[in-house]
Amino acid sequence: MFLYIDPGTGSMLFTILIGVFGAAVYFFRGLFLKLKFVFSRGKVDKNIKEKTPFVIFSDHKRYWNIFEPICDEFEKRETPVTYMTASEDDPALDKEYKYVTTTFIGEGNRAFAKLNMLNARIVLSTTPSLDVFQWKRSKDVEYYVHIPHMANDINLYKMFGLDYYDSILISGDFMEEQIRELEEKRGLPKKEIHMVGIPYMDVMRKRIENEGQKSDKADGKKRPVVLLAPSWGESSILNRFGEKFIDALVATGYEIVVRPHPQSFSSETEMIDRLMKKYPDGETVSWNRDNDNFDILNKADIMISDFSGVMFDFALVYDKPVIYTDAEFDVSPYDAWWSDKGLWTHSVLPKFGVKLDADNVENIKSVIDDVLSGEDFAKGRDIARQECWQYMGHGAERTVDYLIEKNRQLSESVADSKKDSKEKSNDKQLQEGNSDNDQLSGDSSDKEEVKA
Repeated sequence: MFLYIDPGTGSMLFTILIGVFGAAVYFFRGLFLKLKFVFSRGKVDKNIKEKTPFVIFSDHKRYWNIFEPICDEFEKRETPVTYMTASEDDPALDKEYKYVTTTFIGEGNRAFAKLNMLNARIVLSTTPSLDVFQWKRSKDVEYYVHIPHMANDINLYKMFGLDYYDSILISGDFMEEQIRELEEKRGLPKKEIHMVGIPYMDVMRKRIENEGQKSDKADGKKRPVVLLAPSWGESSILNRFGEKFIDALVATGYEIVVRPHPQSFSSETEMIDRLMKKYPDGETVSWNRDNDNFDILNKADIMISDFSGVMFDFALVYDKPVIYTDAEFDVSPYDAWWSDKGLWTHSVLPKFGVKLDADNVENIKSVIDDVLSGEDFAKGRDIARQECWQYMGHGAERTVDYLIEKNRQLSESVADSKKDSKEKSNDKQLQEGNSDNDQLSGDSSDKEEVKA
């Protein structure tokens, strides 16, 4: 008679076997390390113990503009930092540094697998969803710091985007209010929040000062250059209005440059392919995919967007007008869904831009002309700068100042912890020694009494 095991019991036994196997692996691994320690007379490989003080992680090459000024500041101070990228063609890999080590760690899960086993004191990244999806907190990393890649609402990340970071670098007071609101509603411990400014916008501003502001109109061309720069997702311009909106722009006779969000080329491939096929590159419509958006932002006379943070780059750095569409923005996938307050972006946009209703798409030419000829939004741009761009010109400097100081604090904390541990160990040994002496003294007395 054959022995029968039901599926449930079989599954349980299989789980037990896996557990036993895993325990055995860890046991023999621990035994191996102990034996290695003994035979090496207590000398441990320095590479195992030493942490990398600073690591910067970028999940895509498009964020190099965020990190380049920070890496340059580390280089300027002759302070070593490791820059890890998930893009094989990241511009950082071609830049010559002495103190900044740039390395490609693979794409997707391969990159996250390395990050999950990282041994570092501080990790700086603009990538959200730490400890939510593939990217897990490494037990050998002491501190995770997030720096935003936009100047607008920090609660516009997908749900739980920043919950498990230790610290957030911000550029405006409204960002701290949004973070604290999320922490209170979710019962999260308070993160450290530090005001640093916006390093990449500082660089753009300095670059304009050095190279000068340009536009096709300034070069003597009659046609204004209209930059259509949508975000991605169901609420974006291209998803909501598609061909209808582009047709209306083409009808203006102006030069139209379409610069989709980089994520659209991977998440909305079918739509992008369809639009690029219908509106191929030509004199009227062109498509821009430059990794560095400086030239196209400098060239354009006006921008049309929805809720993309690039509007703030265009308006506040290049000091040019914007038109924002009446896109029905669904906040349900984002942290903003938890907020009782409206988005800061929605409150500040009317101060420096013109809203385009869906019903007025066909009148886009007159709207563009009115915005280009008007001068009413300069004051609104100044107000927005004051609210979202503090410490203008000092973003990279303040960011590196903070990271170096945090590294010092963490190093001292570890040193104090080791000192306390050593002192406790010494106290314990002393107590055990005193206990042994008392016992010996007691034994001697007993012997003397017996002898007497």
